[in-house]
Amino acid sequence: MRRRVVIMGAAGRDFHNFNMVYRDREQYEVVGFTATQIPDIAGRSYPAELAGPLYPQGVPIFAEEQLPKLIAGGVDEVTFAYSDVPHEHVMGRASWALSLGVDFSMLGPGRTMLEASVPVVAVCAVRTGVGKSQTTRRVCQVLKAAGKRVAVLRHPMPYGDLRRQVSQRFATYADLDYHECTIEEREEYEPHIDSGNVVYAGVDYRVILEQAQAEADVIVWDGGNNDLPFIRPSIHITLVDPHRPGHEVRYHPGETNLRMAGAIVINKVDTADLDDILSVRSTVRRVNPRAVLVEAASPVSVEDPGRLEGRRVLVIEDGPTVTHGEMAYGAGTVAARRFGAEPVDPRPHAAGSLKEVFRNYAHLTHVLPAMGYGRAQVRELEATIRATPCDAVLIATPIDLRRLVSFEQPSIRVRYELQEIGRPDLRDVLKPISG
Repeated sequence: MRRRVVIMGAAGRDFHNFNMVYRDREQYEVVGFTATQIPDIAGRSYPAELAGPLYPQGVPIFAEEQLPKLIAGGVDEVTFAYSDVPHEHVMGRASWALSLGVDFSMLGPGRTMLEASVPVVAVCAVRTGVGKSQTTRRVCQVLKAAGKRVAVLRHPMPYGDLRRQVSQRFATYADLDYHECTIEEREEYEPHIDSGNVVYAGVDYRVILEQAQAEADVIVWDGGNNDLPFIRPSIHITLVDPHRPGHEVRYHPGETNLRMAGAIVINKVDTADLDDILSVRSTVRRVNPRAVLVEAASPVSVEDPGRLEGRRVLVIEDGPTVTHGEMAYGAGTVAARRFGAEPVDPRPHAAGSLKEVFRNYAHLTHVLPAMGYGRAQVRELEATIRATPCDAVLIATPIDLRRLVSFEQPSIRVRYELQEIGRPDLRDVLKPISG
């Protein structure tokens, strides 16, 4: 008898766990994935070409709300495989599954991490929006200055045709266009390309790792959400956020990253309250006293700050940070406050699916999340920007949205990079690899 399993996911960790543990093992039958967090994933399937010979029809993907119906059709186990959710959320899903009479499980890193043939630096976090991306770029900068060839492996964002996304390599903007990347993907890949880094991503990380390590001396894992690394790290760096004190031990699997880390970066100390910095530092020392502790800032720069004073601005922030990352603001709001601008409320002007985004994330009032999981949503984002009365649009996403959407209002970009404060710094952390 094959053990019938449902994988609860969000088009990322769930596919990786399937590939690592279930795909080629006859003792399991994965009857379906469930999906949440990401729009337009349910109703699709994990294609037969990727699912392997045991799944000639592929594996269907259902909305998470359909879990009771799936279990009623005959299921032995529900396994949880997505990230950046409170511990209460995980146990709520566990209670739901248990109440329906089945087992509930989570796969650990011992069964889901791949082994690389070169050193691996993993950059992870306790929450979305802590600053992994700029930290990853800083890590790459340090390693390349030491003469190392670096390849970045990004946590998956397979929102398109999965058959074309087995392994993706991004070295130019043309690669982004070829793979029809969403705004969320571009936000992660473009800054690396601008820094001269080659990025790999996709669906099958066995294939991805084999290709990446063939051209690199060091692999840098650029984590997504607060998920665990897919590749076993030689050095495990975890970021914590003093703007959200206490979150470092209240979210899954962020707390696991905190406990596993060899180095912990307390980011944003330039903009956080001192009491919150001290609180986070105390928690870090209590939970993981062996870790090297690095403090860092993410200083904000504005391309023309003189144009902000006294202006009414539409602030566009990184989407995941202010949605399921639960931040009410980001770098754009920080810049607006610093230079005397007044953020406007975009909610009355939201178009299409963005109305639902604002309903689902009621903490958002004076920022517009840069949502763009598909062409239709990009058009809705553009319509929302065009319809919002303001003196200027303040673009605080990691990419230049002006290349993807058009609007008539003047625009100003906000940028931010990681800057370590004092010692130890990331050069000290990376010495076992960089020499």
